[in-house]
Amino acid sequence: MEDLEMGVPGVDDIQPKPVIVMEFDSESAAYDFYNFYGGSMGFSIRKNNAAKSKSGEITSRTFVCSKEGHRKHDKRDYQTKNPRAETRTDCDALMAIKLIRQIGKYRVTDFVDIHNHPLVPSDLAHMLPSRRKISASQCVQIDLAHDSGIPLRSSYDLIGKEAGGRECLGYLKVDQKNYLRTRRQNMLAFGEAGSILKYFQDQALQNPSFFHAVQLDCEEQITNIFWADPKMIIDYAHFGDVVTFDTTFKLNRENRPFAVFIGFNNHREVIVFGAALMYNETADSFIWLFETFLEAMSNKHPQTIFTDQDAAMANAVSFVMPNVYHRLCTWHMMQNALKHMNSIFRGPGGVREVLGKFLYEYEEDEEFVMAWNAMLNEYNLYSNTWLQRIFDLREKWARPYVRWAWSAGMKSTQLSESFNSDLKDYLRSNHNWVQFFTHFERLLDEKRYKEREAEYALSYKLPKIKVSVKMLIEAGKVYTKTIFEEFQEEYVDALELCITGRLDHLQEPDCILYLIAADRLRQVKRDGDGNLSCSCRLFEMRGVLCSHAIKVLKDAMNIMEIPSQYILKRWTRVARAEVVQDYRGRDIEADPKLEKNTRYKSLCSLFNKIASRASELKDTYEVSIEQGTKLLQTVEGMLQIHSSCETVGMGESKENQGCADNENAIKPKGLKKRIVYDRRRRRIRSSVEKALAVTRQKRSSSEGVQVPPHMLQYLLSQCPQLPNSMPATWNAAAAACFAPSQ
Repeated sequence: MEDLEMGVPGVDDIQPKPVIVMEFDSESAAYDFYNFYGGSMGFSIRKNNAAKSKSGEITSRTFVCSKEGHRKHDKRDYQTKNPRAETRTDCDALMAIKLIRQIGKYRVTDFVDIHNHPLVPSDLAHMLPSRRKISASQCVQIDLAHDSGIPLRSSYDLIGKEAGGRECLGYLKVDQKNYLRTRRQNMLAFGEAGSILKYFQDQALQNPSFFHAVQLDCEEQITNIFWADPKMIIDYAHFGDVVTFDTTFKLNRENRPFAVFIGFNNHREVIVFGAALMYNETADSFIWLFETFLEAMSNKHPQTIFTDQDAAMANAVSFVMPNVYHRLCTWHMMQNALKHMNSIFRGPGGVREVLGKFLYEYEEDEEFVMAWNAMLNEYNLYSNTWLQRIFDLREKWARPYVRWAWSAGMKSTQLSESFNSDLKDYLRSNHNWVQFFTHFERLLDEKRYKEREAEYALSYKLPKIKVSVKMLIEAGKVYTKTIFEEFQEEYVDALELCITGRLDHLQEPDCILYLIAADRLRQVKRDGDGNLSCSCRLFEMRGVLCSHAIKVLKDAMNIMEIPSQYILKRWTRVARAEVVQDYRGRDIEADPKLEKNTRYKSLCSLFNKIASRASELKDTYEVSIEQGTKLLQTVEGMLQIHSSCETVGMGESKENQGCADNENAIKPKGLKKRIVYDRRRRRIRSSVEKALAVTRQKRSSSEGVQVPPHMLQYLLSQCPQLPNSMPATWNAAAAACFAPSQ
């Protein structure tokens, strides 16, 4: 029966015919036998009536042809446009079995082999309903394909080709569709809130360092959700000095704001520090989110956080992280400027030309304020409220102020915008919550694999050095590829600079000022310990030495290597060398299943080779099936022994842990629903479209109601004078006709 169950080719051709007194070990064995016999003959079977003992044991069973009987009349048939085709023909073919208690086996007591309908050809027998079954291994393949974002049609074709053709699969495309639908339903068996909590609990069981938190309202419904996997916590420990925070919409069916904490790694690749599903964007929600985020990260605050110009975010940042430098996204600010000032700043460069200078050119406070006042005076914008608001926030975006804070080279939340754009390629608004988390993990895997590719390129490829000097050779060994290229550009620029002066610092006698002629005059200060600081503050902002400091190191101080104090570990190849602990003080293991996954890949490679070679000959195929069956039984036996021993050994610890888990368990009543507006609502019009609509409305009201000429005579005959009830927006021709003659 094992070969029959595995669907071995050629078995159907030699399937013996059932006979009375034939015996089977179980009811399922009898079903399999009759099913394969039916497949070889060209008909499908199904289970009919059965008798059971008081203990629930089946004592007799009848298997019939699937065309036995007639379908009951459906009262809704007249409402169905395309009713299902009739398949029942009252066929009498059957096989009946009965339990013989003396021997503990089922014996065939009746067999009818006469059909009153045509039989299906042998090459189409795989389409018979009773022959279609998705095996456990095929379920794994379907799940992997679906979780990887492969469409149903493509995954069905792929699995079919691996099996040697669709006819060898053992199921149809509709069966795969039904399986996926049932799987989606089972995902939400615990409800929306229960499914979300179950997902988090499963992740925590796989890795205890997984962090998640939910916020409940007064009705004990979930409002806000935050989670961070161990890799996110490790990334934040190494690269959480600069964080960008942003929210996006239309990624789930309830249109909940989806928030992400994002940063740079040592390759300047995108990394995620945490994610959240929010109920709304109020200050209270952001305060809870930021506090929870810091709790997950062992209360380690970033140095700088980037957000957009949302007032609720700003209030939450100042409340939760008062000592963190809050910067505004320059990209969002420029978009708002285009909306508010595009009609005022008209010229070759427009808004970008005027405001871009305040973002990137003016470096001193006095210079900035003077230029700002000059702009207000030139365009007469002293009463402009939007400009007044952003001027009050200048310390969060203007260059004279942001150059004094660490930013790792980040200028805006465009990093988040790019990540949100990628999100829309993976997430759909019709995904349920489990699918949402599954496909979000796909995106995380994609981003993390890019980092692995960068690590591979770093270890396999040598950096391209433009000038063969000791400083660049050392930098190529220390820095990652991206940071080395930035440093090399600064070094090359330093070759074209010259030191124009050397002055003693008036306020600090031990300090020396070097004057560098560049795009503007730069001052490099050298203190008594030999430490350098440049007026451009590139190193303080990005962590890479500027060309002016490199010039002083080479020519004035005769140093041909990079001093260690100018090499930030954040940008080096060994940025991840330290072990990170979670908020409970435990060492974090990023992938506890790494060893298991390695064994799985090794076994897959081995058995794929065996399947490829053994399928060439019938003898090698039969030997592989026999040995594979024995190997599977051995493996199952060993796993059962291991599982039983593990259960006995961990019973006491689970009991002790259960009390604590029950005390801290969250039992929400549900997921708080957001109001979802009708998706068929009208498209949101832009500001230009709204302005055009207002213009048309004013034009039509000024022109008045246009009265056709052929109606004027009739109106004049009926109303010799203009009545008071007539509208005042008649056109000039109608008004002239109604005007009294003089």
